[in-house]
Amino acid sequence: MRGIERGNDVRRTLTIALLFLSSAATADQTTRYSVLFSGEKSGEQVTTVGADGRIKVTFQYSQNGRGPDLKEEIQLADDGTLQRYRVTGKSTFGAPVSEWFSRRGDKVEWKSHSDQGKTTVSGPAIYVPVEGSYETAAAVARAVARQTSGKLAALPGGELSIEKLTTVELRKSPHPNPLPQAGEGREGSVRIALFSTTGLSTEPSFIWLTDDTAQRFFAYFYPGIMQIIEAGWESQRGALEQLQVKAEGELLKQLATRLSHRFSDPVLFRNVRVFDSRNARLLDPSDVYVRGGRIAALYETGSTPREDVMEIDGNGRVLSPALFDMHTHEISWNAVLQIAGGVTTSRDMGNDNATLAALGASIDRGELIGPRIVPAGYIEGRTPFSSPGGFVVKDLQEAKDAVDWYAQHGFRQIKIYNSFRPEWVQPTAAYAHQRGLRVSGHIPAFMRAEEAVRAGYDEIQHINQVMLNFLVGPKDDTRTLARFYLMTDHAHEIDLDSAKVQDFLQLLKDRGTVIDTTLATFEAMFIQRQGQMSPAFAAIAAHVPVGQQREWRTNSMNVTDQNAATYRASWERVLEFVGRMHRAGIPFVAGTDEIAGFTLHRELELYVQAGLTPAEALRIATWNGALYCGLSSELGSIERGKKADLILIDGDPTRNISDIRRINLVMKDGVVFYPAQLYEAVGVKRFVDPPPVDPRSL
Repeated sequence: MRGIERGNDVRRTLTIALLFLSSAATADQTTRYSVLFSGEKSGEQVTTVGADGRIKVTFQYSQNGRGPDLKEEIQLADDGTLQRYRVTGKSTFGAPVSEWFSRRGDKVEWKSHSDQGKTTVSGPAIYVPVEGSYETAAAVARAVARQTSGKLAALPGGELSIEKLTTVELRKSPHPNPLPQAGEGREGSVRIALFSTTGLSTEPSFIWLTDDTAQRFFAYFYPGIMQIIEAGWESQRGALEQLQVKAEGELLKQLATRLSHRFSDPVLFRNVRVFDSRNARLLDPSDVYVRGGRIAALYETGSTPREDVMEIDGNGRVLSPALFDMHTHEISWNAVLQIAGGVTTSRDMGNDNATLAALGASIDRGELIGPRIVPAGYIEGRTPFSSPGGFVVKDLQEAKDAVDWYAQHGFRQIKIYNSFRPEWVQPTAAYAHQRGLRVSGHIPAFMRAEEAVRAGYDEIQHINQVMLNFLVGPKDDTRTLARFYLMTDHAHEIDLDSAKVQDFLQLLKDRGTVIDTTLATFEAMFIQRQGQMSPAFAAIAAHVPVGQQREWRTNSMNVTDQNAATYRASWERVLEFVGRMHRAGIPFVAGTDEIAGFTLHRELELYVQAGLTPAEALRIATWNGALYCGLSSELGSIERGKKADLILIDGDPTRNISDIRRINLVMKDGVVFYPAQLYEAVGVKRFVDPPPVDPRSL
């Protein structure tokens, strides 16, 4: 989101060019954009520029039974910033969207579901909507790029900066467009540029604009998942996405070179209290030696090194095995936040297979900062509701073929999704078990969790998929938003003492079924009102950029005066049910399905709210993670010979689980990272300072 600033006459000329108008233009001009998920068209953006310069945008898509539907009106000032702006419609999960902004001279005023206000500004400043189309994202990018400094004040707060990463000239393919839904593109060729804007959130924002005076929006890519590109140019999307991935990779490589610390062997963690993850307890003060990326020895504190060591002064801090996030959809910048949050192993629960493999390989080579990635093989059934990624299959044989592909590529488990046919589950699970793969997933539509467990599920993703067992009727289609609203509307009605619930708990225990609750992802859906800070992030919101804070003050679910009490009662019943599952001996893992690091910390707090002890919650995020990834022989506990994946914590998370946010050092395979440095590199204020590190000789 960027721009360029000049004198009045030049600015007027650029504004006209920006709107694709010549001085003689009299007709509206419309540009269409295709929205694609994993190569399949799922919606569109339509931008119409009127002869008066006003821009109207419609933006909608439907993916995985959900998606936004927005209408925007935009009026630009002479300097390319927003003069007036309005968006209405519905959010991804169905909540109403209504936001407006206005600037008159130095006076600005705005109102959104996140916040409202008015203030006085001097000079250029760009309002950044909470939820808008990619046309607005392009307008913000242009406005920043117009500044000779490459920086621009953001409203309602913060500062944006921009960098032009690469340019490319595209030519129309001579072959027929493979997407019959696509419209006609512009004739000949087009030169476009990739821009990276920072200051909006905890990661850069990337966008493609035409490389000319107008800097018209051309494309946006969420690599491996979503692609938005001007209609008629869809055949070029793969090459453009790869160029973006390469450009992003160069930025991330620079970050890795600067912030990965490789100490000479051995490394000594002096005077630390080791968390015994197997038994959920703290041990007496110890000295822990690391050599060659592995734990070499554990001594009582005060030991005498027999050679020069790189000493890290623990000063009584807790040394824990590093954390596992057991439910991610990993991307490169998210991976940086994982390490900052103490996560050195990430179980990816659904992604584009090629994109994920490339990311994991770059991390393993040390080119990028991130956790080791343990992928789950994603398998979805082909219906109009299908969620793309992995394999989308049309019959049982294709499902088995997908299992074979995952087994032959070293995957440890598969994940079944919403549109998978119920009658395929048992034979697919049996086939996966024959190949040595665990079976997990959502509960397919028109099936209940009890049936999926009996058919062979080893693990269930998301607490709603578990509780829907008591809520779905024969006609309830959980490929739609019903899978969320059935729970918010009716979970409070579930009698946890009923025979139905008790029998289900016994089934889960008898089968050893693991539950991946992702509680923190659901918490705000149930209890957050528009304008309130998400309870999942309230404790850390002041540390992140203003744009991220505003996003966390919105709820995509429609919580209203009429349903708020019901939703909160349902949430309390969810927590009570989680506590009962734990007491019944049903195993948990800790996963997020949300922003890295921060969400996992909240997940552990919610486990404690549900009745687990802090030490039990930490055990789930360490030992259970390793156990159910099949990595407990190498990771998950601090024992001689295991990989040195460690976190050093200011405070005691076995007494106060919230201390898990106070990680001052992360070690992965013996490489050291300081969260303070990683956070600040992505615009987040540090939580604690790094520990003293002293090269000491005998």
